[in-house]
Amino acid sequence: MIKKISYCVFLTFLVGCKSVYTVTEFQQKEIPTAPNYENEINWAVLPNTYSEGLKEFASKETDTLKADVFYVYPTLNTEEEDVRWNVPITDLVQQNKVLNKVVLFQASAFTTAGKLYVPYYRQAHLRSYSELAKGGKRALLLAYSDVKKAFEVYLKKYNKGRPIIIASHSQGSTHAKFLLRDFFDNQPLQEKLIAAYIVGTVMKPDLFKTIQPMTSPAETNGLVGWNTFKKGHYPEKKDVFKGSVTTNPITWDAAKTTTFSQHKGFLYTNNTLYKASLQIEITDGLVWSTNPRFPLRFFMYFVKNYHAGDINLFWQDIRENAELRTNTWLQNN
Repeated sequence: MIKKISYCVFLTFLVGCKSVYTVTEFQQKEIPTAPNYENEINWAVLPNTYSEGLKEFASKETDTLKADVFYVYPTLNTEEEDVRWNVPITDLVQQNKVLNKVVLFQASAFTTAGKLYVPYYRQAHLRSYSELAKGGKRALLLAYSDVKKAFEVYLKKYNKGRPIIIASHSQGSTHAKFLLRDFFDNQPLQEKLIAAYIVGTVMKPDLFKTIQPMTSPAETNGLVGWNTFKKGHYPEKKDVFKGSVTTNPITWDAAKTTTFSQHKGFLYTNNTLYKASLQIEITDGLVWSTNPRFPLRFFMYFVKNYHAGDINLFWQDIRENAELRTNTWLQNN
């Protein structure tokens, strides 16, 4: 049976986006082969496999960094004609998106705070969020099973007791919330948690037992998160966002507004950093941003949902904050 969908479903750990897709039944026989994370080829990024592009953003002394960053990337399989529920990690198109889009313009922000680890995973298609009963739930749980296995291998093979930053966006944040629940919340490993940057998802402050939202720039052992929209614009399902964790990704404290001069930098896809390019206002569950000041800002005029830019709009702000929290953790432990 095939049907068209055009709605969103939000659950405690899951948040999706509005679109229209052709949907087929989830078939067990069509599940891609599970990756073995003991093999380096199944990692998009390990500290010894940085691409030349990533090296441009990374610390020049990566080997001396004393912390790790485990990053889970956002939904990259969004094509309407793609009927697959999960993408094989060997899919070259997906690999290219991971390496040359989100690793370069999201994960790169953390590469001066710690050594970067990014596993490929059998990512669920975007429609999974709006068709949970049809197969989306199974697709998302399958994707998380990969992230979980990758993290287990990371802990066993690579971590060696080092402190950890968890960083994620969108679907990656769906999985990162489960990671926090399964490995950190009310568990000894939380002591090693520098910070969790769980961005682009709905996350209530009481989601975890012991992991709390952080409200000062140098605080550690907790989480931050936000969802970005154009100033004055509410999402269609705005009630879902009410009460969600909404960190100020410029001041990292309780400030509700910022000035242009406080904004440290927006990394655009031309590899240029645009400083003092936006102001934000914190409203209930949302970060409202002005139209960023950069050469192609005209094309942003009609964009109201800044979800795709949740991280790179605040790239330099995140970079400096991750360094601060890491240095604070190291000084105190």
